[in-house]
Amino acid sequence: MSDHVVLHVKGRVLVGPEDVRDELWAVDGRITYTRPSGDALTVEGWALPGLVDAHCHVGLDQHGPVDDVTSEKQALTDRDAGTLLIRDAGSPSDTRWIDEREDLPKIIRAGRHIARTRRYIRNYAHEIEPPELVAYVAQEARRGDGWVKLVGDWLDRDAGDLGACWPRAEVEAAIAEAHRLGARVTAHCFAEDSLRDLVEAGIDCIEHATGLTEETIPLFAERGVAIVPTLVNIATFPKLAEGGEKKFPRWSAHMRRLYERRYDTVRSAYDAGVPVFVGTDAGGSLAHGLVAAEVEELVKAGIPPLEALSATAWAARAWLGRPSLEEGAPADLVVYEQDPRADVRVLAAPRRVIVNGRVIG
Repeated sequence: MSDHVVLHVKGRVLVGPEDVRDELWAVDGRITYTRPSGDALTVEGWALPGLVDAHCHVGLDQHGPVDDVTSEKQALTDRDAGTLLIRDAGSPSDTRWIDEREDLPKIIRAGRHIARTRRYIRNYAHEIEPPELVAYVAQEARRGDGWVKLVGDWLDRDAGDLGACWPRAEVEAAIAEAHRLGARVTAHCFAEDSLRDLVEAGIDCIEHATGLTEETIPLFAERGVAIVPTLVNIATFPKLAEGGEKKFPRWSAHMRRLYERRYDTVRSAYDAGVPVFVGTDAGGSLAHGLVAAEVEELVKAGIPPLEALSATAWAARAWLGRPSLEEGAPADLVVYEQDPRADVRVLAAPRRVIVNGRVIG
């Protein structure tokens, strides 16, 4: 990592979708548009604010929590792909030590998942019953960075299909408590059944959202509830369905239907005005560093390229309450050979990654 105090980025600086400037400087890790005195290291190309992965899990693999060495590797993989801001959508590991590292992405944590007993992946979540929900939401709201993560639905083994996890009254009380404590609430939801109750209870975001329908999409749009589709994860549904075919045929068929309509679902939500953001669901069984692939998936779904780009850049940062390339903001940016607005596939090959004003590599 370079130790230059002053960095000069020149070429085309994409301060916003249409706000393009010729240059910026990073002084003591902060952005300025006023030329400083003295020598500077120059980097040329098309500059974007550090990309956002709004659904990522650092400190987690398919078996549960991981050690700090593995967490570091996960964070480094995301960083090298250009992801410099992560909303960690649930992790049982304590990753606060990452905040002290100036070479790693910045993380907004949602605490640990909160799930119904035996209704989620083993070793991931606090597994509780509805009467405990408010207390656990309050606990994770205090532990996190302004977010709480619920598991809204999962396989109900008795029914043999996806089913909602929480009664309406408990969800309303829990979300109200999170909001009282200044935290937003999101929920894992694959299926249709839990969505109306969660949205009407005041939830702020839904992860995956494959169960959206023409009945619930207008409700999301009216309430301004965001979705993070994680399409690179939804691509695993056919394999999951195949694995569960013998034991849970209804569930398998349901998962295939959700997969087959995934692009239509996302496009319909976007067309209705539902906010859509980029998230990969890295961690668990999915590799880190897939942010460019997720942006490309959103474009395949029919979201205009500039909007898909904004969903991992300017709009995503605004939604999470973090700056982009404003004067005085942390100098976290990614530089590319070509204009990523013209072709989002450019995101897969960063020319330079800059964290806190230092060039990585």
